[in-house]
Amino acid sequence: MTTHAAASTLPPLEPDEAAHCAAVQDALRARIGERGGWIPFDEYLRVVLYAPGLGYYSAGSVKLGRAGDFVTAPELSALFGRALARQCAELLQTRGGELLELGAGSGALAAVLLPSLQALDALPERYQILETSADLAARQRERLNALPPPLRARIHWCSKLPDAPLTGVVLANEVADALPFRRFVVAAEGFQERGVALAAMNLTLADRPADAALSAELERIATPAWPLGYESELCPLLGGWIATLGRALARGALLIMDYGLPRHEFYHPQRLHGTLRCYFRQRAHEDALRYPGLQDISAWVDFTRIAEAATDVGLEVAGFCTQAAFLLANGIEADVAAAGSTAERARLASEARQLLLPGEMGESCKAIALTRGVDCALRGFRYQDLRRAL
Repeated sequence: MTTHAAASTLPPLEPDEAAHCAAVQDALRARIGERGGWIPFDEYLRVVLYAPGLGYYSAGSVKLGRAGDFVTAPELSALFGRALARQCAELLQTRGGELLELGAGSGALAAVLLPSLQALDALPERYQILETSADLAARQRERLNALPPPLRARIHWCSKLPDAPLTGVVLANEVADALPFRRFVVAAEGFQERGVALAAMNLTLADRPADAALSAELERIATPAWPLGYESELCPLLGGWIATLGRALARGALLIMDYGLPRHEFYHPQRLHGTLRCYFRQRAHEDALRYPGLQDISAWVDFTRIAEAATDVGLEVAGFCTQAAFLLANGIEADVAAAGSTAERARLASEARQLLLPGEMGESCKAIALTRGVDCALRGFRYQDLRRAL
């Protein structure tokens, strides 16, 4: 699991890493100069995370798993994928159709889901992977080529959503928290937007008065009022992302698993410094300007914004709960109990604790189901219903 660390204790860079970081910094200096000396934080993220050849997700470093910068649930344990497969099977057996995974990371989830769905007699007609990173797509292909040919033949990669709305299941595991987001600060003179500027040619955080649209949105969600000095994040792209996915779903379910909170908890006045986290070599910290292009930067998800956008596009919020409740409802305990040996059972129990415990992923991560044309209650949400909190 990723551990928390002060930025000053992060490990030093290798020579090739330092050269890459310097190239990203040069690109940022040029961008900031073109924009009059300041760029908003979401524009900074578009460079350091997504710029071709420079951004964290488009460069060739190992990102996921124990050899990378952070571990997601599918890399942590196959238990996650087996439990999720039961929820997908319920939907596919009822409605049939395809399965579309957004941002498949290392391919770990697909490598477990497909054999599990086969065992449940619920294979999708196609398993599509929407991946915008050529580097990650190549790694996914390498990993998934190890699947039996009949399963491998069902996998198709795409760089955009299908032209025709699909029937089936859309999966987004730890995707929403990687969308570029804006940052803001509450000051005596009003809302300030935090961005990136230059000080003696070094990158530095700098604030400017928030524009009218940002100020209006912050006024809408600031209930109760925030104290002076309060800082947090806002992801305007999240609503549009959900709307786009909603239009791409003719019938079936969109399942989203991610770190996040309902709005009243996300923007609680006591959460003074927001949820921004950076990840470098299994260490979490808050210095977003450290090692640009070499570290992941994310913020938690406002699940109320997801629910609002889903309703606007005609989707039903069919379930919302913690990851722990979702996995328990989908049989993770039975998978541990079915282990073939005492040693394997002990290993799986340790992995399950990391997926389930409140101090690990169990409560920090949430699951939400957005459906269209699904009239049955979903098994993954039978133990807990947090929809009233949205």
